[in-house]
Amino acid sequence: MLGKRLVSTIVLVAVVVGTIFVESLLGLAVAAFAVFGLFEFFTMLEKKGISIYKYFGIVVGAMIPLSITFRFELTKSWELLFIVLMLLFLIIMQLKRRENSGVITDISTTLFGILYICWFFSFLIKIRYLNGGVGLLASVIIITKFADIGAYLIGSRFGKHPLLPRISPKKSIEGAIGGLGFGILGAFICKPWLGFGFLQLLSVGVILSVLGQLGDLSESLIKRDCNVKDSGNSIPGIGGVLDLIDSLLFTAPAFYFYISIISPA
Repeated sequence: MLGKRLVSTIVLVAVVVGTIFVESLLGLAVAAFAVFGLFEFFTMLEKKGISIYKYFGIVVGAMIPLSITFRFELTKSWELLFIVLMLLFLIIMQLKRRENSGVITDISTTLFGILYICWFFSFLIKIRYLNGGVGLLASVIIITKFADIGAYLIGSRFGKHPLLPRISPKKSIEGAIGGLGFGILGAFICKPWLGFGFLQLLSVGVILSVLGQLGDLSESLIKRDCNVKDSGNSIPGIGGVLDLIDSLLFTAPAFYFYISIISPA
C-alpha cells in the first residue's frame, strides 16, 4: 500500500511541476481534478439514493476554475452572482420535475458539491496569481501533503488511540500528532518561498496541518454517510481523486486569505 501511495504521489507531483510554471496549464489541471472529484462526489450521492443534477453540476463546477484561469469576470462580485444564478437554474430545473419530494435535498447537495469541491479547490489558481505565486502554491501543497504523509506514516506505525472511530476507524491521535509535526516541518522547508519568520512559519504549519486533517475527516464523514470506503479507484494506493485533494479543499482557501491579509498587494 505504501509503495502504491508513493508511486501515485510521484506521478501527481510530476503533474504539478509540469504545470505550475504555466498559468493556463495549471488552471486546466486544477479544473480536471475538480471535475473528477465532483463526479466521484455525485456518484457517491447517487448510491445513497439522492437525485442530484449530476451533469449540470459538473458543467457548472468546471466553469468556476476555468473562469478564474481565463480571468472571466462579469462583475467584481462575480462569484456571488454565479452562485445566485446557479441556484436559480436549479430551482427552475426542479419545477420541471413531476415529483416534489426531495427538492431541498437535491438542490442543496448539488450546490454543496459545487462549492465544496470546485470552488474551494479553485483557490489554488488564485494562489498562483498572487505575487510569488509559484512558491506560494508549492508551499501550500507541500505543507498539506507533508501533513497527510506524516499522519499516514506515524498513524500506521504507532497509532493505538482512535481519533474519531465513528467517522474513520483507522485514524489515530498519534497519526494526527504526526501529521501536525510533518506539516510544521513542511512549513520550515518552504521558508525560502514564504519569507516568514519562525513564529509565522510555525503558525502556518499548525493551521494548515489542522485544516488539512479536518478536510480529510470531512470527506471521511461523507463517505461514511454514503457507506463507501473510497471516493473512487482511479488512483492506486489512494482511492479516488477526491481522496487525494480532500485536505487541500480546506487549506487552499485558508492559505489564500491568510496571504491576502498579511500582504494585500
